[in-house]
Amino acid sequence: MRRFLAAAVAVLMLVLGYGVLDVYDVVPGFLTRAAPDSGTAPAGPSPTPTATAGTRTVGVPTVDPGAQPLSPASAAAPIPSAAGVAAALSAVLRQPSLGPAPGVLVRDAFTGQVLLQRGVDREHVPASTLKLLTALAVNTTLDPLATMPTTVVQGATAGQVVLVAGGDTMLAPGKGRPGLVEGRAGLADLAAQVATALQASGTSTVTLRLDLSHARGPRYAPTWLPADVTAGYTGGVSMLGLAGERAVPGHPAPRDPEAATAAAFVAALAKQGVTARLTPEKTWTTPVPTGAVELGRVESAPIGDVLALALDQSDNALTEGLARQAAVKAGGAATFAAAVALVEKVATAHGVDLTGSVIKDTSGLSPGQRVSPRVLSDVLQLGADGSVPAMQETVARLPVAGLTGTLHDRFTTTTTRPAAGIARAKTGTLTGASAMAGTVIDADGRVLSYVVQADRIPPGVGTLAARATLDRFVAALATCGCR
Repeated sequence: MRRFLAAAVAVLMLVLGYGVLDVYDVVPGFLTRAAPDSGTAPAGPSPTPTATAGTRTVGVPTVDPGAQPLSPASAAAPIPSAAGVAAALSAVLRQPSLGPAPGVLVRDAFTGQVLLQRGVDREHVPASTLKLLTALAVNTTLDPLATMPTTVVQGATAGQVVLVAGGDTMLAPGKGRPGLVEGRAGLADLAAQVATALQASGTSTVTLRLDLSHARGPRYAPTWLPADVTAGYTGGVSMLGLAGERAVPGHPAPRDPEAATAAAFVAALAKQGVTARLTPEKTWTTPVPTGAVELGRVESAPIGDVLALALDQSDNALTEGLARQAAVKAGGAATFAAAVALVEKVATAHGVDLTGSVIKDTSGLSPGQRVSPRVLSDVLQLGADGSVPAMQETVARLPVAGLTGTLHDRFTTTTTRPAAGIARAKTGTLTGASAMAGTVIDADGRVLSYVVQADRIPPGVGTLAARATLDRFVAALATCGCR
């Protein structure tokens, strides 16, 4: 891919340069700054442009010899040697910022051949790389192409309507935005459908109840630190919420996202000429009767897209919400424990040995969790080698070095920039621990998978220093032919 990008940049520069010349009528083409043709023949031949004070010269861009087209990623590219990979990474792995015993596992992505391993069977802090295990459970339990509906149905009386939660916690307060994941479904669109349905009976005033029975369970994991919730590292798990109100560090999520959504829907109905009065929250847990008449429906983005967003931005609550829905779909309870049980069951069923692992949630936020590099690598390989197609899609959509998600502001230094655009990874960061698990294309065009975990970072060094060293680790793989 790196080679393709280099070639694409070179071609783009030439095209843009030619276009500029075309605009100024220096070379043949349909672009021009001249006035539109009046339909009369020109008075004479056009003069040849010359570089005078009255004309502008435009330089033709040249191609940097160092940016020549490179071979694309290919299964036919040579596999690096174990000795070559060890030599390429030896200096990075000696860095004090990784602590005395980082966990490392590098494999050929296509064959699974181990190229480097260090402490692969010792459990380390996974942090958010644990989300890869959750992705496996979600991908194989829920349909990645399915959507989450938010509906309104007729209530028990003619004057009552019920807003039924279906798992979408990113509803746009206004109109839906079809091209986005967050805000794909809109409350304004739902309100318009409901208003139209009510017109037949001449109803313009209703009571509004919520049905929050879908996958209803505890909002916060008992193993989460309250300070992390307060600081915005996660929101509560819910099945209904608004776009733009997810937790981000420094900006905690609303404590009652369902009430905020209900208020937004009341406002959307008012704009459609329907006055709605909310019933008390104690009535919101009663399921609507089977067969209730549907008055409106909007659909979320496909679950696979929502999962990709959760991993891209390492959204803890969004990940936990999908895991809970998967647990319920599999016949379990709507609890954190049931979601963890499902993750463990699915991983084991796919041949991942969890012996020694300690998993307390499905997001990686809880302290005291332990997972080995081998476990993470085995799960990663299920997508990297295509043996689980839905995981292949997930791995392909992980954050891209220097461009997207949790990697958008990394790989910007001279030593790490070679991996920008060609490495992908699920990151994991907690105080005193940093980890990455993903794929990278080496200098020969071979795709490698890697896991690196540092959780014994020396006091005074800091997590950011460890994170920078992890970036150097991946960059060393990107520049390695290693044969």
